[in-house]
Amino acid sequence: MQKTLYISDLDGTLLQPNERLSAFGCQTINQLVKSGMLFSYATARSYHTAKKCTAGLDAKIPLIVYNGALIVDNQTGDILTENIFSPQQASDIYTLLRQCGIHPIVYSLIDGAEKFSYDQTAVPLPTRNFLDQRRGDGRDHPLTGDEQLLNGKVYYFTCIDESERLLKADRLIREQFGDICNQVCQKDIYSGDQWLEIMPASASKAHAARQLKELTGAEKMVAFGDGPNDLPLFDAADEGYAVENAHPLLKSAATSIIGPNTNDGVARWLLEHFTGHNL
Repeated sequence: MQKTLYISDLDGTLLQPNERLSAFGCQTINQLVKSGMLFSYATARSYHTAKKCTAGLDAKIPLIVYNGALIVDNQTGDILTENIFSPQQASDIYTLLRQCGIHPIVYSLIDGAEKFSYDQTAVPLPTRNFLDQRRGDGRDHPLTGDEQLLNGKVYYFTCIDESERLLKADRLIREQFGDICNQVCQKDIYSGDQWLEIMPASASKAHAARQLKELTGAEKMVAFGDGPNDLPLFDAADEGYAVENAHPLLKSAATSIIGPNTNDGVARWLLEHFTGHNL
């Protein structure tokens, strides 16, 4: 029997609309992990916010966070793999964003610790609303001005602003820095705000999934997702399953369509298929 790694997207796939893992989903996956299933998730979220959303989930193997910028040990929180920008790359991207009138949140490793930095005097209202939900977070690093904004090892830019402004920046970054960047420009499924997320070319769910597959010694990979940004992950996997509520583009690339996230489609599929074939 092949050693299989199962990787799921979180928002819109594994999580419920309330941004939480259901009791059934948590109990089911824990049961299967205890029986030997290799399960992880790949998300744009940080390790800290992902852990809150999946409270109670006892996944033993490392987790893919920040869209693949980091792979983190789920037991200790230690960073196992860093896919980061060079200082010059980070500076060039920030300069372009400012030319577009965008004030980003910059995620970096400062003295080995995760921080998200921003100019608190300049961020727009949608960004402010996002930051207000994270007060008390140990990673919060507000600045007055932007002189120290790029300190440390930069691995992620998050921009939450007007659609027109972000779409323009997305286009310019693809034209000028397409060889050093991956980016996702889409509306947040909860707030409806337009987001532009920028990470190094080496940082993607697909690349990190391949790294995790090697780390675990798995011979096969099965992925679950809901959005077009999960297409590369499906390409990297041996099988890709789209939840019923997924975007049509992902459904067209899927091995098959499973139940919606609102009915724990991933957990129910795993319960049926892992139990039936691997135990």
